Amino acid sequence: KANFLSLATYRKSGAEVATPVWFAEEDGHFYIFSAGEAGKIKRLRNSSRSKIAACTAIGKVTGDWVETKTVVLEDTAGTRQALGALRRKYGWQMWMTDGLSSLSGKMKKRAYLRATPV
Repeated sequence: KANFLSLATYRKSGAEVATPVWFAEEDGHFYIFSAGEAGKIKRLRNSSRSKIAACTAIGKVTGDWVETKTVVLEDTAGTRQALGALRRKYGWQMWMTDGLSSLSGKMKKRAYLRATPV
């Protein structure tokens, strides 16, 4: 029911970094998108260890943390599934975000993530 998740990833030092993100749940997975060069993407390429919790737009956690394994989707089918799930959930907001991202060239640089509870 939440509009945002706090996605916590881990630095090599073990320090936790949490970020509020848009997400869509589908078939037991949580799909997320991000700028491809964001810190969370770099951290996830080093370790898929992560956790998620419902949160507000500014990142105040409002639910319980759930341990997850989060991977950066590299295949076309996976990215299409993620984008479709996000568009179904956020509707016109996601379409507007996509349109602006396409105009600015950022759409091609996006990364899509799949977080799976462990």
